[in-house]
Amino acid sequence: MLKSTTAPLKPADVEKKWVVIDAQDAVVGRLASFIAMRLRGKHLPTYTPHVDSGDYVIVINAEKVHYTGKKLTDKVFHWHTGHPGGVKTRTMGQILGGKYPERVLMKAVERMLPKESPLARAQLTHLRIYAGSEHPHEAQQPEVIDFKALSRKNVRSF
Repeated sequence: MLKSTTAPLKPADVEKKWVVIDAQDAVVGRLASFIAMRLRGKHLPTYTPHVDSGDYVIVINAEKVHYTGKKLTDKVFHWHTGHPGGVKTRTMGQILGGKYPERVLMKAVERMLPKESPLARAQLTHLRIYAGSEHPHEAQQPEVIDFKALSRKNVRSF
């Protein structure tokens, strides 16, 4: 008799890989959605929504990402310090040119994962982002993914 459903994946059956993605000249939104898909495991035929079956993702050159349009100057982030009159603002260009440019990509990926989910928080811990081209994860023998070659729209160089 034929089975009409696929057996769900069990946490003990998960095999995680390490992958490296070079973010130089990559468009942030496309890169973030690709990383979120890899973190959740949606690229696998054994994807199960309630099981952490995704890969460990290492992103290098995060300070060299690109935005389309005028987002570097027009996209503004606001936050409040909690004190009276404590509204702070920063543009995307200021954040990328600041001390922690990798936070731009981290927030983009975080916002593409399910909201208020313990599983999504656990999957986000499997993401490592580095501003430069060096990373300390050579011992894991990560597989290199050529994100730029997947589509010509993935890269924007000015």
